[in-house]
Amino acid sequence: MKIKKRDGSILEAGFEEELGKNAFRHTAAHILAQAVKRLYPDTKCAIGPSIADGFYYDFDFSFRFSEENFAEIEAEMKKIVKENLQLKHFIADRKKAMQIMKERGETYKIEMLQELSEGEEISFYQQGEYLEMCAGPHVAYTSLVKAFKLLSVAGAYWRGDEKNKMLTRIYGTAFPSQDMLEEYLNRREEAKKRDHRKLGKELGLFALFEEGPGFPFFLPKGLILKNLLVDYWRKLHAREGYVEISTPIILNRQLWETSGHWGHYRENMYTTVIDETDFAIKPMNCPGGMLVYKMAPHSYNEFPMRIGELGIIHRNEKSGTLHGLMRVRCCTQDDAHIFMTPGQITDEIKGVIRLIDEVYSDFGFKYHVELSTRPDNSIGSDKDWEMATNGLKSALDELKMPYIINEGDGAFYGPKIDFHLEDSIGRTWQCGTIQLDFQLPQRFEAEYTGEDGNKHRPIMIHRVVFGSIERFIGILIEHFAGKFPLWLSPVQVKILSISDKYNDYAKEIENILKREGLRCEVDGRAEKIGYKIRAARLERIPYLLIVGEKEVETDCVSVRKRDDGDLGSMPIGQLLEILKEEGI
Repeated sequence: MKIKKRDGSILEAGFEEELGKNAFRHTAAHILAQAVKRLYPDTKCAIGPSIADGFYYDFDFSFRFSEENFAEIEAEMKKIVKENLQLKHFIADRKKAMQIMKERGETYKIEMLQELSEGEEISFYQQGEYLEMCAGPHVAYTSLVKAFKLLSVAGAYWRGDEKNKMLTRIYGTAFPSQDMLEEYLNRREEAKKRDHRKLGKELGLFALFEEGPGFPFFLPKGLILKNLLVDYWRKLHAREGYVEISTPIILNRQLWETSGHWGHYRENMYTTVIDETDFAIKPMNCPGGMLVYKMAPHSYNEFPMRIGELGIIHRNEKSGTLHGLMRVRCCTQDDAHIFMTPGQITDEIKGVIRLIDEVYSDFGFKYHVELSTRPDNSIGSDKDWEMATNGLKSALDELKMPYIINEGDGAFYGPKIDFHLEDSIGRTWQCGTIQLDFQLPQRFEAEYTGEDGNKHRPIMIHRVVFGSIERFIGILIEHFAGKFPLWLSPVQVKILSISDKYNDYAKEIENILKREGLRCEVDGRAEKIGYKIRAARLERIPYLLIVGEKEVETDCVSVRKRDDGDLGSMPIGQLLEILKEEGI
């Protein structure tokens, strides 16, 4: 499709390309705004960008807007598409742009213009009677936007500032064909069913309370799940030669000034005063890890030194961004810091990549890799950045791992490799990351004695596998739709007695299974067996054992597997063989 850029040039770009997709959905946002202005002329327009799965537009309505208004807006949007309006581009100076927006009464656009310099050129796009101050790009004609859907309404403060007016944000999506739209909407419905907040409540895994927004409470079954992940993490890292430490949650201001966080990350940190000294609750584990490293002198013979920490961190996220376990203010980060010589960079990066690949494969995730390079606000020398970036590239190239380069998206102290998981319904999540850091060892004046007998600065890797354990649990809940594999299920087996007179036999079976290390429960309630089976199925229990008169007489259990149905009656020893083979 033809894309019209800000400079007036026309180029071809497919919807599968990022440029084409953004231009297509940005145009859909303009079509939405045009439809709104036709139907409700006194509405004020704010901004309307394309986003990952569609677009949104922020409006200031003079009435109470709701999703009930979607039908008439979508009908008007279809008319605009059918009119095949050309998107015409022109440039105006600030004075002319201000005149245009004042004539149209667009107060939010006027506010944006007032912040620009006098001589600045302003880009406009026009389709029919609708005129938008916008940098583009856009598709050439409205008729190209063949399939779209308005999805939801939310409140949004103007410019994200809680002191400003609350606007109405309309979310939508758009695709080149109706089939693509239907496929997306089906995936969206499936995602709603898998919502970890809904399933987390139904399965008794975690809770969120008004008394602690963004601070999740783990319930007994959820804590079992979390501890299983921690045990899995510890076994892998012990095998790979990591040692584990634990550093304090609160440390003083001087540490955070040395690390650079007080200057670069202060607005995201919780602070307090102890003995008339400023302290901060840690948003990251690495500065504490640096103190541990500096406790004793080190030699190159000790390298690579791999130090892990399952550290609790706190970050002052805005309330509007909080989302279940996916975006929280308190989480457990599965950090590790590796100290090494320059010659060990490539091998250590390769080792971390292999570890991350093993973990994601164990959970059934596909993933892709992105390499993020030096940003504009970076610190450090050109030589350090070149060595760090080449080290990451070499590791990826030697492993023959395909990757996308994200120019300028690295951390301020070093380049990084990010791992983006793909879940069972095709969504991607950024979890694992490997960051190469020359700067923190310099800031903390960390040293080691090299082979030449002289003092040198170590090179440092920051890396996480899960990212945050809380977020990883949220992803797992949605990936498996609550149907965790046997080894990860908080309850692996549930024993259902047909009536309470068989509860003693059910308890005997439970004791046998527990001695074998299985996590199991008995449902001995005075309820019909059909009711108990339905309740257990809603809990997504992998195995159900039904016991009654026949099972007591034959010293067996009737087995139902979550996805395979009835497996028949069998002795408990045979069941244990099946469970062990599946992996408990």
